Amino acid sequence: MERGLVFNIQKFSVHDGPGIRTTVFLKGCPLRCAWCHNPEGRSPEREILFNEDRCLGCGQCREACPHAAQVPGRGPLPVRHDFCQLCGACVAACPTEARQMAGRERTVAEVMAEVVQDRVFYEDSGGGVTFSGGEPLMQPGFLKALLEASVAEGLHTAVDTCGYAGREDLLAVAPWTGLFLFDVKLMDSERHRRYTGVPNATILDNLRALDRVHDRVWVRVPLIPGLNDQPGDLEAIARFAASLRAVRQVNLLPYHKSGLQKSRRLGQSTPLEGLAPPSPEQVAAAVDVFRAFGHATFVGG
Repeated sequence: MERGLVFNIQKFSVHDGPGIRTTVFLKGCPLRCAWCHNPEGRSPEREILFNEDRCLGCGQCREACPHAAQVPGRGPLPVRHDFCQLCGACVAACPTEARQMAGRERTVAEVMAEVVQDRVFYEDSGGGVTFSGGEPLMQPGFLKALLEASVAEGLHTAVDTCGYAGREDLLAVAPWTGLFLFDVKLMDSERHRRYTGVPNATILDNLRALDRVHDRVWVRVPLIPGLNDQPGDLEAIARFAASLRAVRQVNLLPYHKSGLQKSRRLGQSTPLEGLAPPSPEQVAAAVDVFRAFGHATFVGG
């Protein structure tokens, strides 16, 4: 049976497609967006998060670690060190859950057992299951098996993708996907590479290819002040989206700071430490740009 690495299963989600949904977050992403909201989903491997506010300083994590003798210092272990084998002993030993493991290997059956628990909410609200990440197409076989199992259960399916994936993998899951939530971040390829780590040609070409075989796409645009929120940037995305027959609506996702704390818990720095979320006026102006091109445009979702 297909297995994959999952870092969260979020119930009662209302921001990842229509209705009430369960969102399954698969680990691993090929992008390194400066504004990433789920940094614990980037690595394709398990990781440990450390919440300093919960730590008692008891040192039980150090006592449990089989490599602690090689790590200098006293008290709690650092969240990242050269000798960590991600065995999880420190996580299990922590009495306050200050240390948590991001990423757990799951079978399709295990994931679906959780997803179908909320079937009544999907049916009443027009919801379903969304597969997100990270980037779910980093685990294409696992994703396809999950989608097939979801369709067999009669559930509406959605895939939330950055679009930077193999064309064959994307098109292979299309018949099992009721809705694609497709991120378009910038039309300028060099600036896209600067802020995400990759150029955008593959992403745009994949969206064009998907447009030829699928008929339900929501374009999602992260709204990042100073990076992609200028009228020229937004107009370029709006014009591109207007050229695609499958695009049903545009969803603007205003930047927020939830990813900053997660990055700290992973022992990572972030380049946008001082960036403020866009004001209501900035968000409204962005909505107007997309509506001027005829798009049904929403904030969030």
